[in-house]
Amino acid sequence: MHGRTGIIRTPHGEIQTPAFIAVGTKATVKAVLPESMKELGAQALLSNAYHLYLQPGPEILDAAGGLGRFMNWQGPTFTDSGGFQVMSLGSGFKKVINMDVVDTSGPDDAVAPGKERLAHVDEDGVWFKSHLNGDKHRFTPEISMQVQHQIGADIMFAFDELTTLQNSRAYQEESLERTRRWAERCVTEHFRLTDERVGKPYQALFGVIQGAHYEDLRRKACQDLGAMNFDGFGLGGALEKENLGTIVGWCAEELPEDKPRHLLGISEPDDIFTAIENGADTFDCVSPTRVARNSAFYTPDGRFNLTGRKYKTDFGPLFEGCDCYACANYTRAYIHHLFKAKEMVASTLVSIHNERFIVKLVDDARLAMESGDFRAYKEETLGRYYSV
Repeated sequence: MHGRTGIIRTPHGEIQTPAFIAVGTKATVKAVLPESMKELGAQALLSNAYHLYLQPGPEILDAAGGLGRFMNWQGPTFTDSGGFQVMSLGSGFKKVINMDVVDTSGPDDAVAPGKERLAHVDEDGVWFKSHLNGDKHRFTPEISMQVQHQIGADIMFAFDELTTLQNSRAYQEESLERTRRWAERCVTEHFRLTDERVGKPYQALFGVIQGAHYEDLRRKACQDLGAMNFDGFGLGGALEKENLGTIVGWCAEELPEDKPRHLLGISEPDDIFTAIENGADTFDCVSPTRVARNSAFYTPDGRFNLTGRKYKTDFGPLFEGCDCYACANYTRAYIHHLFKAKEMVASTLVSIHNERFIVKLVDDARLAMESGDFRAYKEETLGRYYSV
């Protein structure tokens, strides 16, 4: 087992790891105030450089004093580089890319059915069209660093090319080498900007490990980027759910032991435990708020949908024993009514509950690791959650 506990120190506070990093894509966790995120125990928030670049623009955040001050969040912040959005939105797959099955039978430049390719990769960077208004934009490693320095998060990620499981082995190799070259350029520009922006808090830069499901490519990426002057590493790219632990384990074996590892974009409780025990220190996902907006709420006994008829007269909390604000003050019947009435506060209440559920799940996993009870905690938690 590569799992471990630790502390990531940033200019805006410490992160006790393993930790779940809640996603506030556009400088807000959807439907939830930053004060509520602090109250439910979130240690840090992650925003998206691509979206903030398009709106309101990085110069606005810089003038406001950085991401945290702009959104009234006093704790640590992350930004990802925008590489995922450039690829996923650019190829028409929007927020969901099929990572379930390896299928390299199609072309490497595939797009979603009925969609237009909005992004084009070359050696120097990516041209892409805004999904908001169709305007054409250019991202290079240097521009990504400039944008993220202006946004001002405590931790940011190098610009990389995200591939999918539909890309051929040959393209994965080509892309990996391009990401390596881009990583070198990111490091150079990052330190140039750090020296130039005197008086600003130091922003940590994480390199992004690609390589899809290929062991040799993942290990090579770890060795190449591990030798560069990064402060930590993001484990990204295409991977099958069933191989998640194996791939994270390969990276844990190769990357420097004294630097944090962030797994980009995982969602379900079983994925979280797999990530932790194989060496991921932090991870992020939009799932708690995304499913909440569709009336789904987490409990130790599984995930349920509040729009079901049986909740109309259920005057208990979302889960008895949960210490979140929603469970302390509101009933299933009331929130059921809010969803039926299409009231926005329904999403707020369930999002608070879901974020608290995942934050506490990971906090308890950390405590179990420290006490030597992780395996028992994992078996009990997952056995109950997936028993339905």
